[in-house]
Amino acid sequence: MPLLIDNPSDVACSLAECIEALSELGFDADDPASTAAAAGWLRRLANNREFLGDLLTERLAGRGDDGSASGYGPQAIMLSRPRDNRANAAFLRAAIWPAPSDHVFRTSGAGSFVYGAAHDHNFDFLTVGYCGSGYASDYYEYEYEAVAGYPGEDAGLRFVGRSTLSPGKLMLYRRHVDVHSQLPPASLSVSLNVMRVDPAQGWFDQYGFNLERGTVARWLNANASEAFLRVAVASGAASARDYAEWVGARHPSDRMRLASFEARADQCADRAGADALWRSGELSGSRMLAGAARARRATLGG
Repeated sequence: MPLLIDNPSDVACSLAECIEALSELGFDADDPASTAAAAGWLRRLANNREFLGDLLTERLAGRGDDGSASGYGPQAIMLSRPRDNRANAAFLRAAIWPAPSDHVFRTSGAGSFVYGAAHDHNFDFLTVGYCGSGYASDYYEYEYEAVAGYPGEDAGLRFVGRSTLSPGKLMLYRRHVDVHSQLPPASLSVSLNVMRVDPAQGWFDQYGFNLERGTVARWLNANASEAFLRVAVASGAASARDYAEWVGARHPSDRMRLASFEARADQCADRAGADALWRSGELSGSRMLAGAARARRATLGG
């Protein structure tokens, strides 16, 4: 379960003060002092009961923009952006959690807000309940290093409890440890996050899980390099085919190796050719690729 952080301070700060402090301090969840400092500033911001309403009112009215909150989505509001690309850089985000009674929930459905979709994270982040009743989560833990990562693999999930991110509750979500399946709040809610930025995190998998089976269901973090490789091979260029063969045999990323096999399998002229290719994947020495290859061969009747 995410770690509960005890910080009862009632000191408040402005959004600008919090952004400035985090830009100097950063956020490294592996360093208890860094985590405590970042959590302290998130607590101060959460104690400011006016800043988010004021900010949204200004944006809705089209008045001014200090550049801190230029990113919006149906569920997330970017409150700041990292000022550099260092491993412990951090940014602020507000997340909106509709309740079943809200119009956007009724029209878009629970899946649009990841309710009921068990997942982990490939990054650390701090969160605090800001307003509303707060979403609940069923929490699980697992051993990331023990999982190869192919769909259908037993993830070894351990249920650890249910908890609600009520207003003022401050927690640390740990990368590759904490898994949660979120439940809609009783009333429209908002949480605030300090997100850690790590340039390498895109190469570490984030998983969705099938709780009924206790298995890895899918990868959640898209990698543009995988898509580019598949497009290059599909173009028919000989250089792309040669490069894909190298990737499949030697690339340090198992995901990229799998993408190579998928790209080449798509171009196989017949089932026998695809089966032979996936058979070589089973013998690749990669646990993840071997597991995925076995599943693909099963669909081919191999």
